[in-house]
Amino acid sequence: MLRQLGWMLLLLVLTGCAVNPVTGRNELVLVGEGTELQIGAEQYAPLRQMQGGDYAAQPQITAYVKEIGGRLAAVSDRQLPYEFQVINDSTPNAWALPGGKIAINRGLLTEMQSEAELAAVLGHEIIHAAARHSAQSMQRGMLLQGAVVAAAMAAGNSEYAGLAMGGASIAAGLVSQKYSREAESEADYYGMLYMSRAGYDPSAAVDLQQTFVRLSEGRQGNWLEGLFASHPPSQERVDANRRTLASLPPGGERGVERYRQMMAPLRAAQKSYDAYDEGRKALNDNRAARALVLADQAIAGEPKEALFYGLRGDALRKQGRDREAIAAFDLALQRQPDYFHYYLQRGLAYQALGETGSANADLERSVALLPTAPAMNSLGQLALKQGDSTRAMEYFSGAAASDSPAGRQAYASLVRLDLSTNPATYLKIDYALDRQGQLLVRLANQTPVSIGDITLEVGYDDPAGKRQQTRLRIAGPVAAETTYQAATGLGPIADPGKVKNLGSRIMAARVLD
Repeated sequence: MLRQLGWMLLLLVLTGCAVNPVTGRNELVLVGEGTELQIGAEQYAPLRQMQGGDYAAQPQITAYVKEIGGRLAAVSDRQLPYEFQVINDSTPNAWALPGGKIAINRGLLTEMQSEAELAAVLGHEIIHAAARHSAQSMQRGMLLQGAVVAAAMAAGNSEYAGLAMGGASIAAGLVSQKYSREAESEADYYGMLYMSRAGYDPSAAVDLQQTFVRLSEGRQGNWLEGLFASHPPSQERVDANRRTLASLPPGGERGVERYRQMMAPLRAAQKSYDAYDEGRKALNDNRAARALVLADQAIAGEPKEALFYGLRGDALRKQGRDREAIAAFDLALQRQPDYFHYYLQRGLAYQALGETGSANADLERSVALLPTAPAMNSLGQLALKQGDSTRAMEYFSGAAASDSPAGRQAYASLVRLDLSTNPATYLKIDYALDRQGQLLVRLANQTPVSIGDITLEVGYDDPAGKRQQTRLRIAGPVAAETTYQAATGLGPIADPGKVKNLGSRIMAARVLD
């Protein structure tokens, strides 16, 4: 098998090479461009939802970022369907998905001093997409899983497109990973080259890296959680940028004044965003009253920002003031109608008030923007209340994939609905022999609920070929996430190696709590 796999990998190396459009070097290509484009197109919007949604308070700022990004994309060595968005989060960060889908956080925009510095960040991210750095990371993962590669080859699928690569968790991993030194060096070098081609002063990239090194030495928390996590700065990179600068034509646009004017509304609202961030922390610490005060402070300073009304709604919900919370989420959605969180929280508030129709509509809209365990669990509860157990199970099953309070609650609900029909899904059986050679059966309850009234058949073929079989009834309870052992009455078994066709069948079971 290993020899066969080796030949398959050699075949991939021989047939899966292509010239990198940025570096001009030959490289192994297992993830084709079609897969890159598909991942980017499918995961761009969900990832932005996961990280705070699109910034909408000052649309001209997003338009400005798109303008600079487009100017750099126009000189790229690889034509992709590039897109640029601003994420409404204070953490200084930027990322690129395969296929040219690029995002920059609001919090990074306020840290820079010129349009050329913005061009340095966007050019760097363009290179990560154009030079296939994320795709190369996926390929490294594939080569570490040789058996999976072999399976993909057997299916004639050299791009891996038929395997589980397109999930949001995988895409999230791509944008949060730490790039290799080589990838960062390439993004620095060619990013400066693109800056120069687009008419920007590439010395801004040197200045920006110097700033990043200084901030990393100060170990500012929000930087360590953001850009530095995936793009670690170093003096080595600063020195490399200086060498690159010496090889490029001098001069170019810096755009200091234009950048200052464009970012003026963001900087003017900085105290409001600081209040919001403090309010979020207060809410996470169960200090809803303090969060509400901070939300109102933020709104007073920047009434156009949807996040602040969302915080107000969340704080009111924490206090059980669902009707007032709905009014706050209404105001948030007027300002940003495409962010899942406001629909989710308003839907939960409607559910708490017993307004099923409005709750369903909001929760379904939330799931359309970003599937989450709380929304799907609540939709399952609403479907169950309406007597639609089939639809309820679908929602509970989806939510149960999440290891979160809502996910665990959904799994418990799923078990209650499905156990009597499919008990073997939730009860696992193993066997043992006691000291006298009597056969014991062990029932592992893998669910968060107590199970009882279990009926099962157990049997085996003895050395003479005769079927030894019995039916057991276990009243229980078999407690949640425990193992229950029972004697079958079969045996003694003198030589277990001569027993054949040992097996069992769970015929009935029910949830006790």
